[in-house]
Amino acid sequence: MVYDLAMKVLAAGLLLMISIQAHLIVSATAAAAGDVAGPSKIRIRQVPAMYVFGDSTLDVGNNNYLPGADVPRANMPLYGIDYLGSKPTGRFSNGYNVADFIAKKLGLKESPPAYLSLAPRTTPLVVTALAEGVSYASAGAGILDSTNAGNNIPLSKQLRYFESTKAEMQAKVGSAAVRFLLSRSFVLLGIGSNDLFVFAAAAPTPTPADVVALYSGLISNYSAAITDLYGMGARKFGIINAGLLGCVPAVRALSTTGACDDGLNQLAAGFDGALQSLMASLAARLPGLVYSLADSHGLTQATFADPQASGYTTIDSACCGSGRLGADSDCLPNSTLCGNHDQFVFWDRVHPSQRAGELSAAAFYDGAPEFTAPINFKQLARKI
Repeated sequence: MVYDLAMKVLAAGLLLMISIQAHLIVSATAAAAGDVAGPSKIRIRQVPAMYVFGDSTLDVGNNNYLPGADVPRANMPLYGIDYLGSKPTGRFSNGYNVADFIAKKLGLKESPPAYLSLAPRTTPLVVTALAEGVSYASAGAGILDSTNAGNNIPLSKQLRYFESTKAEMQAKVGSAAVRFLLSRSFVLLGIGSNDLFVFAAAAPTPTPADVVALYSGLISNYSAAITDLYGMGARKFGIINAGLLGCVPAVRALSTTGACDDGLNQLAAGFDGALQSLMASLAARLPGLVYSLADSHGLTQATFADPQASGYTTIDSACCGSGRLGADSDCLPNSTLCGNHDQFVFWDRVHPSQRAGELSAAAFYDGAPEFTAPINFKQLARKI
């Protein structure tokens, strides 16, 4: 009884909090760019909560809770060496990842916690989901269930977990409060790279028909996922497209010259174009849906064209790894480690460094307009 009363109080407080945040968002529009005010670095909460879906670039520890020897995990040193306490957290980074930095821009402390770290206990899951959000992202996950099957939480299952979370929230605070919360929260998605990696590995010289079939399946599933989330109450979607997949160290190392794989980059670019068309179509037919499409592909191209402008000295090798380009193995406790972590685009043979995540989040939030369309993440957050 005491718990039920507390949850009712929380529901009332939730509605008041969102109303106050809406006022703060409007007031903050006239402020200087960014979400930090004054020397004390007080953050203005731009959204009531953030819900994250995607792959290893956004995962904050879900895979730590999955069984199986082949599940990709970042639960050992040297991952997390630049995180608080120098501890591995399940992030495939030396510290924070791009989801963390986007969350910080939105006024949160960091990315909301991993669903599987909360799910065994209803109370922490509900309280966290209402107060800050939840991350369902999983390393190795794809848009297609068949991508790395059995070793991750595919996008379809991430959505089912979200549906279950929503049901738990509604049971405690009512459907009206949850509907109000979700309509104003920020939904972050970044997925598709693993589908493209798997396809390219299986079909090194695909036919045009093969590529068309791939895109058709990916976009159909992506459309179903967005529509499903919309049906559950989500309205604000921050989407990160597929980057320069052919330029990660693991792929470069396959070339005798260490060059990027142009075919894989073109495959990613084609998917990104189809995703752009999809989001425009969905926004036109789903009333109230607003989105910002972040161009990771274009941002990485610009970064590689002038790495010194971002403080990078190395764009082709992993900071943590072994062998050629640091790409012969994952980042392990006995791996070779670079001197200055912030000077490397890549932390391990596939994943960006903490610094790369920070710069990406800054670009997507309120950076150069060519890296987000039709609005940036900051403008998206302030849509009411």
